[in-house]
Amino acid sequence: MLKKINSFVHPPARHGNPVFITGVMPVSKISIMNKQTIPVRSKRIISIDALRGFDMFWISSGDAFFVALFAFLNTPFFGRLALQLDHPAWTGFRFYDEIFPLFLFIMGCVMPLSITRRLERGDSRKTLYLHILQRTLLLFLLGLVYNGLFNFDFHLQRWSGVLQRFAVTYFFASVIVMNFKAKGQLIWAGVILAVYWLVLLLIPAPGFRAYDLTPQGNLCGYVDRMMLPGSFCCYTYGDNEGILTMFPAISSALFGVLAGRWLLGEAGNLIKIRNLLVTGGSFIAGALLWSLLFPVNKYLWTGSYVLLTSGIAFLLLCLFFWIIDVKGYRKWAFPFIVIGLNPITIYVIQGLFDFGIVVEIFVHGFAGSFGSFQPVFFQFCIIAVKWLFLYFLYRQKIFLKV
Repeated sequence: MLKKINSFVHPPARHGNPVFITGVMPVSKISIMNKQTIPVRSKRIISIDALRGFDMFWISSGDAFFVALFAFLNTPFFGRLALQLDHPAWTGFRFYDEIFPLFLFIMGCVMPLSITRRLERGDSRKTLYLHILQRTLLLFLLGLVYNGLFNFDFHLQRWSGVLQRFAVTYFFASVIVMNFKAKGQLIWAGVILAVYWLVLLLIPAPGFRAYDLTPQGNLCGYVDRMMLPGSFCCYTYGDNEGILTMFPAISSALFGVLAGRWLLGEAGNLIKIRNLLVTGGSFIAGALLWSLLFPVNKYLWTGSYVLLTSGIAFLLLCLFFWIIDVKGYRKWAFPFIVIGLNPITIYVIQGLFDFGIVVEIFVHGFAGSFGSFQPVFFQFCIIAVKWLFLYFLYRQKIFLKV
């Protein structure tokens, strides 16, 4: 739901660099904080917002812009770059495979602030559990709406999806964070990946051998076909965000919790950077080794895929943290911060509304004069319209928190 927070972000036009004051509030209520309301002050890592915005940029037409640009440049090199902005047909890894797990990782990064510190300050566990449950249900409902719930075509309705995976992952990861310390959280992350691997290794789908990881024969697809009604995405025999693959996604979020603990801890910046670098490199190395037995596959969310994407997420967070929070170079990140403060807003609205209509209204009269560059210009305008919409919300201090 929308919240207008009067003391959250001071726009740079008035006060220089953005100043962040975090108010941790139950999201089950619609609240408009007036000037007399004093938010709970807590540490905010600006690089997390910037990295979240960088991640959402690609989903918010950044991918379409660069695909159009690479097509315009039309060389073999840029053709290969364009392939990185699409998923492989089945196994393998491309840049675009990092986008979804990175968002789950970032979601985990803020849990030490949104859950652990609220427990430490004495907030009721009952209140937190209600908050977790309500947020889970709201995210799941938004996912159904995004998938066309109000078309009332339940036979073709897709019941799983991106926001549904956010919801389920958030629920289980939050419950684990509520009840286990850092060591227990890591054990849970490892056990989930190991058990998921063993399930695929030992249990065959009917009519296929055990550990069949093909699109037709994998156990995850079989469970989806048996238990999920409606339509699937994004392959014929199961759903890209299906039932069994929900579980390893929890580990993606729990690894983010580890990174968040480090960044919000009292250790020096060099120690934080070292921890992120070493962990990221170790995860990538472990993923490459594990992939010899358990191939990297986004559709099945394999353990090697979780380690690889989490390792890259550690390194990206390290880079953003070093540039923004350690070195203090923040102005370049402001466009990403604006996106990163309202990620669910832009994700849902662009799924329900065609921003291209707005662009057509303003540029249709002269867009044709750009010739072969017209698709690039059009995609740039779509990005601009979306960003200006988010900037308006930012200036009004309106943020969608679910």
